[in-house]
Amino acid sequence: MLQVKDSMAREVATLSPGDTAGEALALCRDRRIRHLPVLDGGSLVGIVSDRDLRSATPAFGDPDRAAALAEVRVGDVMAREVVTTGPDDPIDAAANTMRERRINCLPVLEGDRLVGIVTSSDVMESLVYLLGAHEPGSRMEVVVPDRPGTLAGVAGLIGELGINIVSVVTGPRQEEDPPTRVAIFRVDTINPSHAASVLEKADYTVLWPPRP
Repeated sequence: MLQVKDSMAREVATLSPGDTAGEALALCRDRRIRHLPVLDGGSLVGIVSDRDLRSATPAFGDPDRAAALAEVRVGDVMAREVVTTGPDDPIDAAANTMRERRINCLPVLEGDRLVGIVTSSDVMESLVYLLGAHEPGSRMEVVVPDRPGTLAGVAGLIGELGINIVSVVTGPRQEEDPPTRVAIFRVDTINPSHAASVLEKADYTVLWPPRP
């Protein structure tokens, strides 16, 4: 199981509420980051994004921009209700939190101490590894009845062909008669056509690879 600590950035650039928008944007530019936790006395009190900072200051070319960048404080524009995660939390749980809350990063706290930050890009890379998509191989999509044992049945047929299954995930339940799910297998063969033929002969519907 991949945990947040396996994917998070440990060297975190931070701000204080009294820092200016100009200082914050410069830090975003220099470090090529978009989100900055805000600490006050070592405690996490907010988070600010480059979008928050740009929205709070005049656009490029505006004569008032320079003054605003020096006057606007991070504490005036930061989000104060910060959603966090822990280093030992599963990375898929962090991904789901970002999806549900429609946010792109999570500061990582160990107790009250900031120990890292995980972004949507970090989560995406972790999920690629979880699914084995970075390894050579192929994808197979098979419709299976939504009942105990059917996933193991498909996996058994693939295994009997000497093909290793790198990963498997299932899609949402389809309310048919009987209910089904689409199982997505990542297998370590470049040409899964023979395996697809074997599964079809066993009365499974193979969605991928396409069949003639």
